[in-house]
Amino acid sequence: MKISNKIIISLVCALAGLMIAVLFQSNQEPDERDTRDLWEIRSELQVEQKAQQQLYQQISETESVLNQYREVSEHQQLDTLKESIVELKEEAGLTELTGSGVRITITPIFQGGNDNIQEYPTISPELLNRLLNELNTYGATDVAIENERIINVTPIRYVNGKTYVNNHALPSIPIEISILSDNPKRLLNHIEVSQSRDDFAIDDLELSAEIKNNITLPSYDEPIILDELDVNEQVETGED
Repeated sequence: MKISNKIIISLVCALAGLMIAVLFQSNQEPDERDTRDLWEIRSELQVEQKAQQQLYQQISETESVLNQYREVSEHQQLDTLKESIVELKEEAGLTELTGSGVRITITPIFQGGNDNIQEYPTISPELLNRLLNELNTYGATDVAIENERIINVTPIRYVNGKTYVNNHALPSIPIEISILSDNPKRLLNHIEVSQSRDDFAIDDLELSAEIKNNITLPSYDEPIILDELDVNEQVETGED
């Protein structure tokens, strides 16, 4: 009996010790922390919210087009399809667009002294992406950086010391960014107090913006590669 009691007590003590060890270990291990600052998290959240809103709008527009197909004749269906193709090309940036908006000019900031001995500043892909995220949040509908039209699949990356947009190297600053908007005044007001102005100033770059009533954006002329798109080419046949 005594031996059984000793065994039980030993098992209980061992179990308690194991639990304490596990608890101590878990307290010693630091939780994985999100190293992004508040501005980055807020910016990403706004981009995701805007993308979700655009998705809902596209779903609604697609349902509207389908209803039109059901209600009209075959000839009218063809006309509706042609109109839809034109609209899709415009939304995808595959056509030239003209309208009112804001033009941003990026110029260097020299901190006095002899300009010839100062290193000429360059624009990093990170700065451009942050600016584009803000512009989309503030109501930009279409954007072009110099002669490069920005679409959803536009790559912006750093290659051999230069920033590339759509596989083309950006020229030296000053650089112009043209933005179309349904409310250019509101967009301009947001740009004037945007975080991007401070971010660019850190890299000795200045943003100046003005409203333009007649801005023309070039069409996107690069091939669009959709690696994840699978096309089902199987032809269904009836039974013999």
